[in-house]
Amino acid sequence: MIEVQNLTKSFDGRTVLHGIDATFYEGKTNLIIGQSGSGKTVLVKSLVGLLTPDSGKILFDGRNLLTMSSEEVKDLRKEIGMLFQGSALFDSETVLGNVEFPLKMFTRKSREEIRERALFCLERVNLKGAEKKFPAEISGGMQKRVAIARAIALNPKYLFCDEPNSGLDPKTSILIDELLSDITHEYNITTVINTHDMNSVLGIGENIIFINKGHREWVGDMSQIYNTANEALNDFVFATRLFQEVREYVAEHGTINDRK
Repeated sequence: MIEVQNLTKSFDGRTVLHGIDATFYEGKTNLIIGQSGSGKTVLVKSLVGLLTPDSGKILFDGRNLLTMSSEEVKDLRKEIGMLFQGSALFDSETVLGNVEFPLKMFTRKSREEIRERALFCLERVNLKGAEKKFPAEISGGMQKRVAIARAIALNPKYLFCDEPNSGLDPKTSILIDELLSDITHEYNITTVINTHDMNSVLGIGENIIFINKGHREWVGDMSQIYNTANEALNDFVFATRLFQEVREYVAEHGTINDRK
């Protein structure tokens, strides 16, 4: 579990996060949503240590990230898996080599143990037989699954995902959502997903945190999000959902003008 307490962050005198309180639960898919510029990306970067907040606490199972020594932070990072928006695979490495990378960097396993673990992770994301291919030889959805396999290679306690469905078609996005949800429950991971995708929100949103203008304005789950009295959240959900429906229609039919 990750707990955020009264977290604030400013840039050049402008406050971006205003006393954020939030809890991200173990074994659940925790989603952070909000408009561009709302502060959700700053929040996620603070959670993984890429930004240092001005004040507050970030507790990883009771351990405060903001008061850790450099050695303690290094140890914590071994417990964290990252899924980047663009997959961030190494083009010069095979699929297998990409998944092996963190194992070579952060463990003392033998070459055979590393290979065995990497192959297991690839099989877990349904990529058995693709280990010799290079990223340029596989689809965007397969690249995302390679990135997930790499993210879970070290058996993390915490998994952070930045817009995991970015650039993917709706069908592939659903598959990625289901995979992330399955892995979260199977390995009891604290999974934190930064997303604009309302299909993800409605499909796997077990704990949803809505950030608006740097404030945490709403917390709930996918069954509650359409019944909120929060006007800003209603506007966000309607506008985002409408945009996605138009995008999906165009992807299937060509243009809006093709509608009969």
